[in-house]
Amino acid sequence: MKRWKRKEGAGTPTAVCQLRGGESHPFGLLKNCTPLGGGEERVYRQVREAIPVLDAAVGKMVRLCGGFEVRCKNAEAQQKLNDFLANMPCGRGQHGIESFLSGYLDSLLTYGRAVGELVVSGGRLRAVCWGDVTALEIQEREGPLETVIWGRDKNGVMRPLPYQHLLLFTALNPEPAHPYGVSMFRGMPFLADILMKIYHTLGLNWERAGNIRYSVICKGGENLDPVTARERGKAVAEQWSRAMEDGKNGTVRDFVAVGDVDIRVIGGEAPILDSQVPVRQILEQLIAKTGLPPFLLGLNWSTTERMSAQQADLLTSELWALRRAVEPAMGRICRTFLALEGLDDRVELQWDDISLQDITQEAQAELYRAQAEKYRAEARA
Repeated sequence: MKRWKRKEGAGTPTAVCQLRGGESHPFGLLKNCTPLGGGEERVYRQVREAIPVLDAAVGKMVRLCGGFEVRCKNAEAQQKLNDFLANMPCGRGQHGIESFLSGYLDSLLTYGRAVGELVVSGGRLRAVCWGDVTALEIQEREGPLETVIWGRDKNGVMRPLPYQHLLLFTALNPEPAHPYGVSMFRGMPFLADILMKIYHTLGLNWERAGNIRYSVICKGGENLDPVTARERGKAVAEQWSRAMEDGKNGTVRDFVAVGDVDIRVIGGEAPILDSQVPVRQILEQLIAKTGLPPFLLGLNWSTTERMSAQQADLLTSELWALRRAVEPAMGRICRTFLALEGLDDRVELQWDDISLQDITQEAQAELYRAQAEKYRAEARA
């Protein structure tokens, strides 16, 4: 009978490590990310944690939106509402409507949606808290104008939250396909992954440049027997190790060897690539998505860079868009408080002025408009 020989390695089970994975990148979720309309919250959080300039952009947008004042029709309602908005608890040791608005806007920009809850006790509004949108789901009812917020109960099962009328929900630029909003970081994971690869490679290259490895080659040992060559190599290795250890301790020690010894730095011929151009190209794309001028984020790419009138107008329009998105939720808080207090719930929100231009230029513009009005009045007369 003809015997079949098994090939070497055939049928051998592959060793699989169960305790350690092969992913070494600190922000591995940025790789192969495809937005699915509501399931990419962790990716957006890692984008913000991995790139500090984007985290700073969110903070700048929140602070530039500013605050607001509420005007009521009744003096008593005005006083009580002002006291409540200034001192209301909003969770995490924060108080006041400004703190709630900051957390609400932060979630809106990062995830594309924000949720809050009106805490009612004893027939009165006691507090307003924001929630974690990553732990909730949004579903549409039979009608297209209403949504239902789902959360986990005590058993960990997703169910509709019982008091939907006490919940606040805001979506940023929602799409027709789903009720979730669009995050400011949408479209960034691909570029963020490339940027992280560049930074990760830079770290490895500088680690190699700072922690040098040497190659010690002893020449002229071709005619030596294997035992003598092994002993000679062992002696050279011991002397080299002692010299390196003394160097770490601050002691200068000479390396002495017999024969022709060639010492080279491993990888010393490979230069470190210049990353300034690719990093700037990627950052330009990321910062363009935020709508902020680069110098507001500490990036001085031009010696004469300053905010122009066109940039200020565009940024102002972005800020007003954010204000319009959260204004219904802020108005609902005020109306609910006044209604539970038995007062007139008609309110009007007045946002703080957005001042991004030079005061001198604004004064000149006012002067020119006044002069134009004067000349038109004289012409009509």
